[in-house]
Amino acid sequence: MNKQLLSCITKERDIIEAFLELLDQEADALVHGNFVKLPALTERKAQLADQIALLDLERERHQIALGYSADHDGANTAALAGGKNLQQAWQELLKCAAQARERNHRNGVLIHTHLDYTRQSINFLRASGQSLYGPDGQHKAGIGNGNSIGAG
Repeated sequence: MNKQLLSCITKERDIIEAFLELLDQEADALVHGNFVKLPALTERKAQLADQIALLDLERERHQIALGYSADHDGANTAALAGGKNLQQAWQELLKCAAQARERNHRNGVLIHTHLDYTRQSINFLRASGQSLYGPDGQHKAGIGNGNSIGAG
């Protein structure tokens, strides 16, 4: 049964590592303003998050089957009792999960920064009382100071 728990923890870590790569790709897209990539990255992140959740439930079932609680403390105890390989796998999983939380938070900050900038730009345009586009949908010349809104 420890082999099944070890296998599950290893799979969960592998999926989280793939999730980390996506978070880095998302950050790169946000930093470089490549917003067209975000929908596909978000969809893939959701798929990986679902896989992580399923593996988390599977791990908890293995813990219970081994006589441990399904929570974090139960996983710690099971890892300690399961030997060096299980302990190492559990620690690697915890490390990857912590990195995922940190990178996801970083990306959230990047998203909110872009959102705030966009709101400020819209408020500036509204306050100026001038429309950015004419009735024909074309950009009006001479609006603003020549700086691009998208440059932020």
